[in-house]
This record gives sequence, C-alpha cells and structure tokens, in this order.
Amino acid sequence: MFIEKVIGDIGDKRRWWQYKARAKQLPESYRTAVDACERYLNYFGSGGGVSLFEDLVDLFEQSAADRTPIRAVVGEDPVEFIEAFARNYQEESWINRERERLISAIDRAAGEDTGNEGRAGR
Repeated sequence: MFIEKVIGDIGDKRRWWQYKARAKQLPESYRTAVDACERYLNYFGSGGGVSLFEDLVDLFEQSAADRTPIRAVVGEDPVEFIEAFARNYQEESWINRERERLISAIDRAAGEDTGNEGRAGR
C-alpha cells in the first residue's frame, strides 16, 4: 500500500501511541522511570520495536498496581536492568538486520568474485 510506504506501518504507529498513552497513565514515579528507560532505549538503539516498549509498560503497570518500589523493579543499576531487558529483543534489532545484510552482500560479492576468477583464468 502506497500510504504505508510513505509513512510506515500504521499498525506500529497506533501501537506506539497506545504505549505512550498507557505510560502517561502511570503514577508519576513509575512514569518517570518508564520515560527514562524509553529515552535510554531510543539512544541505545535496541531492537524489538514497539513490543519491547509494550512489555516495559506492562512491567511498570503491574509494579504500580502491586506497589512494588521502583528500586525493586530496576535494582541498584538501572543501566544493567534496561540493557538486560533489551537483550531479550536483540534478535529483532536493526544492527542484527544490518549484520545479515552485510553477510548476504559479502556472500553475493564473493560468489561473483569466484565467478569472475573462473572467467579470468580462461
């Protein structure tokens, strides 16, 4: 569909805005934690797309409902927490897709080179 090519996956955008609305409904301290995690994940370049953020807000919604303290959720090292959380989504990351593209391109190039070497030897 032309519209999706221009603006991207509409379903993902809808899910993203639903995630943002859910995060906004959290009690302030949980919302602050989710916003900080979101910012870090966006700079970190994690994979997982919207599902990562949906799972993150699920965790904080449940924690808020159970009145679990923020430190009990993220531990003493929030960087370690969020990076461990993001590793669960690593296979869907942009860097993994780029690695696969690189490997595929080099495989194709090597195949072409092999073909050229054979021709050059004739």
